[in-house]
Formats: sequence, structure tokens, C-alpha cells
Amino acid sequence: QVQAVESGGGSVQAGGSLSLSCQLFGYFVNMGCMAWFRQLPANEREGVAAIDSDGTTSYVDSVKGRFTISKDSGENHLYLQMDNLQPEDTAMYYCAADHRECFPGILWRVVGSFVFWGRGTQVTVAT
Repeated sequence: QVQAVESGGGSVQAGGSLSLSCQLFGYFVNMGCMAWFRQLPANEREGVAAIDSDGTTSYVDSVKGRFTISKDSGENHLYLQMDNLQPEDTAMYYCAADHRECFPGILWRVVGSFVFWGRGTQVTVAT
């Protein structure tokens, strides 16, 4: 049974940084596509960043140059470094994984492309 556990969320001022971590059980970070999603209440869950088994990455335009997705195969963790955070980044952030490759395989920004999900960690950015 695959489990994903996120941590590292919190509250920061605009311009600050946070580092999210996702620990995986029953799934190895080099198996396929992994991604971070975020969701506001009453909004759809949106893909923020993805990383493939070979380390290839992709980002939604709104976070390019500010967020960095990475993974550590030794620790079996997925990470999201978030710099220059803005109030519009406030959301619940989720870790997602799938056995298939991100590129050119699945539509990584689509929720239905991923089988395994964590329960989320809250990020709040104050003005």
C-alpha cells in the first residue's frame, strides 16, 4: 500500500520561503512521475510542478523562477522549495505520484493522472 506524507507547510510573510517535503512508503521516487498540486477551498486542485523518473521537471507559469521541485532517491523524498512566496500561493499543497512517466506520457497538471496522493500541508502567505 502506497502512502505519501507531506510536511513543511506553515505561515510566512510575502517574500518569504518555505520548503515542503513528501515522504513516500511503498513507492520509490524514481518509479515514475511525481508532482505537487495545490488547492484553495471551493477551487479546483491545480498542478504546480512535476518531476520525472530521470529528473526532468516542469512548472506552471505562475511559479516559474520561484519554486523548485526535486527528489532524493536515498531518502525517498519529494521536495518543493518555494521562494518569494506571494499571498496568491496560499493553499493546501499535495504530493502526488504515479507509475507512468510525466513526459511525454501523462497530463501531469490533471488530477486524474495520479493514483497516489498525500493528505496535504497548508501554506499561508500574509501580505
